[in-house]
Amino acid sequence: MGDYIISACSTADLTKEQFEKLDIKYIYFHYFLDDVQYPDDLGQTMPFDEFYKKMADGSDTRTSQVNVDEFIEFFTPYLEAGKDVLHLTLSSGISGVHNSAMIAKQELEEKFPDRKIIVIDSLCASAGYGLLMAELAEKRDAGATIDELEAWANANLMKMNHWVMVTDLKYLVKGGRLSKTSGFLGGMLNICPIINVNNEGKLIAREKIRTKKKAIKRMVELMEEQAEGGLDYSGKCYISQSACMEDAREVADLIEAKFPKLNGKVVINSIGTVIGSHTGPGTTALFFWGKERTP
Repeated sequence: MGDYIISACSTADLTKEQFEKLDIKYIYFHYFLDDVQYPDDLGQTMPFDEFYKKMADGSDTRTSQVNVDEFIEFFTPYLEAGKDVLHLTLSSGISGVHNSAMIAKQELEEKFPDRKIIVIDSLCASAGYGLLMAELAEKRDAGATIDELEAWANANLMKMNHWVMVTDLKYLVKGGRLSKTSGFLGGMLNICPIINVNNEGKLIAREKIRTKKKAIKRMVELMEEQAEGGLDYSGKCYISQSACMEDAREVADLIEAKFPKLNGKVVINSIGTVIGSHTGPGTTALFFWGKERTP
């Protein structure tokens, strides 16, 4: 539709080509690698394999969210062109970016009183966030109004399931999500935690699986248990991975064999530099439509 745009943060972990094909506008987060700042620009400035190699070699990483001024600068050209804006942010359970977008919205509404600016907390992350955005783009292209998209997003975003398998615990320890003792013992026992995003958009450890092979199998079992229709699931499935394409491909192959009604092949993307700064290399994340998330 020509009267509004839909947009997201770069942390939706779609590729540049996917963002452009779906006509989803996006704004960059930032990250620091050994105290040098880079844009989270979908692997354009620094390819993902180079980024994760640097992490594996010991480089220090931290991230910076989009600030109010950046949102104002990002939204303004669309509003000046007479467009309304529907923007979904990275989950407030992970980042404070939603608050920045809301402040920008309030300031811009005073300057553009005839324009509509809608900001939604996606409560999603990585390619789960991306899959939500892709669905919104399809509905926009089918003729949905901005208000219809807002209502649909709020009614359905809690159905976006996120299941994450972590094979290198040191990054969870570094980020404070796991104690050093637990990280050491987990590494000794080849523990691969299964994490998901709960109803508050926060990362929660759900299961501790011993060995990567069993964790991969468990990821597929969780999709069977949680997906809409179980093995008859007919929606789309996305996977994101950080320098572990073989693991992601194994999960995808199992899913494609087990879910015959799947809507197309499993889409595999890289975990971006912002999310990846916290997960580190060796993380595989699975996303699909399913049961509403719980605490």
